[in-house]
Amino acid sequence: MNKRKIINDPVYGFISISSDLLYDLVDHPYVQRLRRIKQLGLADVVYPGALHTRFHHALGAMHLMGQALRALQEKGHMIWDLEFEAAQAAILLHDLGHGPFSHVLESVLMPGVEHEAVTLVMMKDLNRQMNGRLNMAIQMFEGTYPRKFFHQMVSSQLDMDRMDYLNRDSFYTGVIEGSIGADRLIKMLDISGDQLVVEEKGLLSIENFLHARRLMYWQVYLHKTLLSAQAMLTEILFRARELAETGEDLFATQDFSRFLKTKFTLEDFDSQPDLLRSFNGLDDNDVWASVKGWKSHADPVLSTLCQMLLDRNLFKITFYNTKPGEEILQPLREQLQLSGMSEKQIPYFLVTGETINSAYAKEQDPIRVKMKDGKLLDIADASDVPTIEALTKIVRKYYVCWGKNVSLRG
Repeated sequence: MNKRKIINDPVYGFISISSDLLYDLVDHPYVQRLRRIKQLGLADVVYPGALHTRFHHALGAMHLMGQALRALQEKGHMIWDLEFEAAQAAILLHDLGHGPFSHVLESVLMPGVEHEAVTLVMMKDLNRQMNGRLNMAIQMFEGTYPRKFFHQMVSSQLDMDRMDYLNRDSFYTGVIEGSIGADRLIKMLDISGDQLVVEEKGLLSIENFLHARRLMYWQVYLHKTLLSAQAMLTEILFRARELAETGEDLFATQDFSRFLKTKFTLEDFDSQPDLLRSFNGLDDNDVWASVKGWKSHADPVLSTLCQMLLDRNLFKITFYNTKPGEEILQPLREQLQLSGMSEKQIPYFLVTGETINSAYAKEQDPIRVKMKDGKLLDIADASDVPTIEALTKIVRKYYVCWGKNVSLRG
């Protein structure tokens, strides 16, 4: 069977699956599930074109990894065929642990269990199924492989994950400010002292990359309407979980029902071998089917929230520079009380939160620039653009979402 395939990608053109191992991974149910999980969750409530999936993104990141490794080989760096394949496998699988709607699901159904940890569990399970063929890829993903620059290419501030999602999310949302020119940036990559660096002539490309990331966070990932929709879905899942834990009969697929009724920990994946199968059975369709079913539920909080989300009748949202106090929250509570809500029902329709945007985490994970004289400088020191230093500042904003003119069902 010919396992060398070409896939037509709207962002990069043709993407090659260049080895039997990569083909077997793409074909595996763990990776195929990513077709049923949208990359940007609920972002299509703001940008109707944002319907691309995590499967798109995984393939794109694998493609960029191949491009970057070839660019490094052309500069004389020795990268063995097995390393080349392992790095592509690591980035292809880097998002396996994402559940439906990603961070929304994490916070409610599996609190305290980060998707990266679930990804590693799934990668190790795949490795068992494939008789150890992913040993090197797992080391690169974890950062234990001796050549450290491979881990940087999988997970750092200049990794193939970020390069693809900025390009892809910009393309599908139509937010052109997020476009980063990945081709040129990749050509400027180099290795110095076993760390990934960028040549000095690539300075402008990195500056554009960091600015694009900051803009994409404010315009897409932290867009106020998206935050409002996410807050509503979170409250829907919180309420559904509360009802499920009290024995309430809730419409849900078998796998989704299992996660609604029980809060699983990372250790449960070891003690319950079939839990991974149930997790891999979860995708966006489970959640949407339940939301559609719950809109007719007898519980007025659950049914009202579900109908509002389905109709895009979203919470109003306001941003604040400081944490909102009672002078802001109490009048909103009184509004909700006047609409007929009880004290216990109000918290589902009045939600507070905060957002953090830091385009460049200089302290934790610096981007090094290789100057013409061979010296390595942090991008903020190498650049003569003053805004690069400004991008290291953490911007924190607080928000309040509330249901305006809500009429409880039932």
